[in-house]
Amino acid sequence: MQDFHDKVAVITGGASGVGRSLAFALGKRGAKIAVGDVDSKAMHQVAADLAAEGIEAILEHCDVTSVDSLNHLADVAEQKLGPLDLVFANAGIGAGESGAMWDYSEKDWQWCLNVNVWGVINSIRAFMPRLVATGKEAHFVVTGSGNGAFIVLPDAPIYTASKATVHAITENLHYQCQAGGLPVKVSALFPGPHVVDTGLFNSGRVRPEDLKKDVEGNESGINSVDDMKRMAAEFGIEMQTTHPDEVAAMAVRGLEQDAFWLLETTEDTDAKIRARAEMILNRTLPVPAMVG
Repeated sequence: MQDFHDKVAVITGGASGVGRSLAFALGKRGAKIAVGDVDSKAMHQVAADLAAEGIEAILEHCDVTSVDSLNHLADVAEQKLGPLDLVFANAGIGAGESGAMWDYSEKDWQWCLNVNVWGVINSIRAFMPRLVATGKEAHFVVTGSGNGAFIVLPDAPIYTASKATVHAITENLHYQCQAGGLPVKVSALFPGPHVVDTGLFNSGRVRPEDLKKDVEGNESGINSVDDMKRMAAEFGIEMQTTHPDEVAAMAVRGLEQDAFWLLETTEDTDAKIRARAEMILNRTLPVPAMVG
């Protein structure tokens, strides 16, 4: 897709982080944007900011754990903006778990899997039939994570498990579109190459009432990228970060090439991926990778 002018792009989790940056990156190229999110405060802000840039956009409350909510977003986008061309299943959260896996709250598992896994499944159910029905070139992009898809970082097992599942779903969706000769191109977006400076570590701000716990904030003690930087510094690690705008720019470049892998890595991350593959092939004892 070389020309994004007048293309209609739907972005879940589009009010902040990578989703917000995607909205601006595509909007500045002439796309019409439909943002779905549950964060009402962030939605008000992004609505004002998109309008200030002259970007045509609509914003709708959308809970990706509900396929009905996603169908509503799709209906409104089609009615107000036209047939859909791009869908970004981007909404995601971090549960903030810490400690032994067997001690985690069931509510953490439910919340993270509901949003990160069922959010993708529901997005496929809501949007793929519409994209296929148009019979024209379209893109379905799923935001995943190298933590789960490529390597296993041991400090957030719920998140890691969710993203491992998400990538398996994404790759299978790609294979099915290929096998069916469909005009829908599927892409796997991996924010990076460093830890992305988003509100993922502060996901508790949008935690639903029925899944709230007695503990406020993340049990890990990391509620922002700055917290993560300080913790890394205590272990002598100077942690680098990536701005969401950089991720969006990388994603758009990849879409222009019909790429499946919307991915940038460093020598360090490539080495970790290679070490994991060799560990599997050589049947050696797993050793955890570390952030940094």
